Amino acid sequence: MKVAILSGSVYGTAEEVARHAAKLLNAAGFEAWHNPRATLVDVQDFAPQALLAVTSTTGMGELPDNLLPLYSTIRDQLPAAWRGLPGAVIGLGDSSYGDTFCGGGEQLRELFAELGVQEVLPMLRLDASESVTPETDAEPWLAELISALRG
Repeated sequence: MKVAILSGSVYGTAEEVARHAAKLLNAAGFEAWHNPRATLVDVQDFAPQALLAVTSTTGMGELPDNLLPLYSTIRDQLPAAWRGLPGAVIGLGDSSYGDTFCGGGEQLRELFAELGVQEVLPMLRLDASESVTPETDAEPWLAELISALRG
């Protein structure tokens, strides 16, 4: 199964989680693809059979600048080929921000719902105020994702 990993990061932490997820997915026999500067054409050329989004949250619950162009293009075009694909989201944030905690991840969950992507696991929320190793903290959830994708 081909898994496209979409990511957005400010300081590189979400990119590290995305790279680690790709490594674990590949080790489990999936074909994981991750490009932090991906365009919609790049993702469509890969022809994903599942989607994973990993994003940090900025400011008032917004997506990072490096993910906004891809997010906007996907929202404008709503690729029909993605309808029904399995998907999941990892949101990174800081719970001290209250209501906007993991707001970037919530935006991607909403986009996936608009696209008809089937959420196979509830969003993983990684809290910067509690974690110094988010890529390691994501491993149990990623193991569940691998099981869910295997069906």
